[in-house]
Amino acid sequence: MRECRICSAPIEPFMSFGPTPIANGFLTPDQFAGEYFFELAVGFCEKCGMFQLIDQPDREQMFHEHYHFFSGTSRFMTEHFREFAEHVMDDFLGDRSPERFVVEIGSNDGIMLQNFAKAGVRHLGIEPSKNVAEVARSKGINTISEFFDADLARAIVAKEGQADAFLAANVMCHIPYFHSIIEGIKVLLKPDGIVAFEDPYLGDVIEKTSYDQIYDEHVFLFSLKSISYAFGRHGFELVDIEPQETHGGSMRYILAHQGRRPVSERVKAQLAREEELGLHKAETFLRFRDNCEKSRRELKELLVSLKEQGKRVVGYGATSKSTTVTNYTGITPDLVEFISDTTPIKQGKCSPGTHIPVKPYEEFQKEYPEYALLFAWNHSKEIMAKEQAFRDAGGKWIVYVPTVEVR
Repeated sequence: MRECRICSAPIEPFMSFGPTPIANGFLTPDQFAGEYFFELAVGFCEKCGMFQLIDQPDREQMFHEHYHFFSGTSRFMTEHFREFAEHVMDDFLGDRSPERFVVEIGSNDGIMLQNFAKAGVRHLGIEPSKNVAEVARSKGINTISEFFDADLARAIVAKEGQADAFLAANVMCHIPYFHSIIEGIKVLLKPDGIVAFEDPYLGDVIEKTSYDQIYDEHVFLFSLKSISYAFGRHGFELVDIEPQETHGGSMRYILAHQGRRPVSERVKAQLAREEELGLHKAETFLRFRDNCEKSRRELKELLVSLKEQGKRVVGYGATSKSTTVTNYTGITPDLVEFISDTTPIKQGKCSPGTHIPVKPYEEFQKEYPEYALLFAWNHSKEIMAKEQAFRDAGGKWIVYVPTVEVR
């Protein structure tokens, strides 16, 4: 029996994906023998509503000088974070003077903070992966390579003063020591400051059976109930929400010190919606487990059938999420020839665990396969609009969210 990371209530796993490698741990053949695996299992706490990994690898295993994810390589995400930054500056900062101070954790290559820098707003990025932080610094974005907690927050306040806004995007769900983060935010944030962060939303994962959102970095999948509970213990209040299309369904949460801002009607409406979805009931997650097993079975059967017909299948997008799919489903190079990806640091390597070669996008274009397995399904609109030539050549897409189908 394990304890919930948020409220210490006992929790048990309701689903295991089996031994799974680091999702972003793309590797070369000489590294296969020493590859790290852990038991990927999830549990749900009925007391506080938190969906969480039972065990998570040490953070140094996941975020380091060879980290493979750079946000700025996506035009869609670049525009998304520009709009996020504009929203914060226009609706919460009051003005764009250098007197304002914004802090972002997990700031990656500066994709969001570059907008504050251009506007002349004082800012600080906190990015633990040194290679990614260096890219941000090369663009003139003030960035330190540290892990955020209450101690670091005190050091920042001593040097820079308190912040008007604390931001994060696809980061908070990565951090197991959640209370230390919130304690740090409380130290760092001005009395009238705001917290704005977004992460994959538990309600979307359950509705879409998007089990590939479950991997080593995502120690939590949040709901409004779980966020309200966790932050409420530290004197914060959820005052607004903004559903997002990113990552296949995300939620942006706006929080403030208790009583400092009015609570939006959107919060109340979405809490009622969570009750309808059953996000407070263990039985909902048992149904989710059954749906995941059905999806796994159908995808594997489809790929085996295509192989027997002599069809070529290539993966599209060497995403973190694809690691869960390939390992859980048992997709190996005999079923998927290679994975096409535009990220140079991944090219020439192999997928974690299943060791499917990752090749440059040009290899996909050179000789189109009959089928492309869309691992980057959360960017399907952008991708399918871009890949009309593949469709014109007779190519078909295989998707598995929300259901397994050929398009």
